[in-house]
Amino acid sequence: MEKREKLRKSAYRITIDNLKFLTIIGILEDERINPQEVVVSCAIDYSREKEGFINYAMVAEKIKSTMVKKKFFLIEDALESIAALLKEEFSMIDAIKLKILKPDILEDCVVGVEIFKKY
Repeated sequence: MEKREKLRKSAYRITIDNLKFLTIIGILEDERINPQEVVVSCAIDYSREKEGFINYAMVAEKIKSTMVKKKFFLIEDALESIAALLKEEFSMIDAIKLKILKPDILEDCVVGVEIFKKY
């Protein structure tokens, strides 16, 4: 009787919390001129077969470089763009949750937007 090796498929979650950097984002005149701090958090669920993995340092760098380069007007557009970029780069992503906060835009609170996508 021939033994077959079973492929094991495991589920993992990468988390990146409180990725802070300065970027141009927003629709107000001042926001288009002066970089402001944003705080990005991300959770990525992915399936792994055999040797594959997602490099979390690369994920963090892609988030930061995309936001700095594209200078988004809306947080929602940044979220959609980053989610699409990460899914394209890492096809094993099953779901992604991204949150972008603007901690300094209002005096008495931190505001932001979050997206969740399941593939």
